[in-house]
Amino acid sequence: MVDYLTIKTIHILSSVLLVGTGFGTAFYLYFANRSGSVETIAVVSKLVVRADWWFTTPAVIVQPLSGAWMIYLAGYPLDALWIKASLALYVLAGACWLPVVWYQIRMGKLALAAHAASTELPALYWRYARRWELLGYPAFVAMLAVYWLMVNKPA
Repeated sequence: MVDYLTIKTIHILSSVLLVGTGFGTAFYLYFANRSGSVETIAVVSKLVVRADWWFTTPAVIVQPLSGAWMIYLAGYPLDALWIKASLALYVLAGACWLPVVWYQIRMGKLALAAHAASTELPALYWRYARRWELLGYPAFVAMLAVYWLMVNKPA
């Protein structure tokens, strides 16, 4: 049987992958957007979507599974405030992340099309980029709060 510390290690590594990839890709797309280079935006947009599929999505799945397993192994009560708050914040982050992924995919397609046609990015791209950015802030703050709750486990 897999022990608690092994599951905890997997949980921590997947949380770092989840938040780290999210923050890293957001950082690059945010600054690529400010570069004004359609080619740069097209390349970075494509890679951001790829990183979400390869890294963020598996981590999103591993997090609740490994967390539930640790709760079970450690015998924490499911009605503990820190568990309920963590789950609520995780759901909030996910509710922000799902439309972010949709925007990223659309933004990537718009940027690749503009680059292929040697045109400017359409206004729709910039509307999506603004919404993408606005959804990223609460998702990131929610995940920081989840980190705090996981470490401190307040009563």
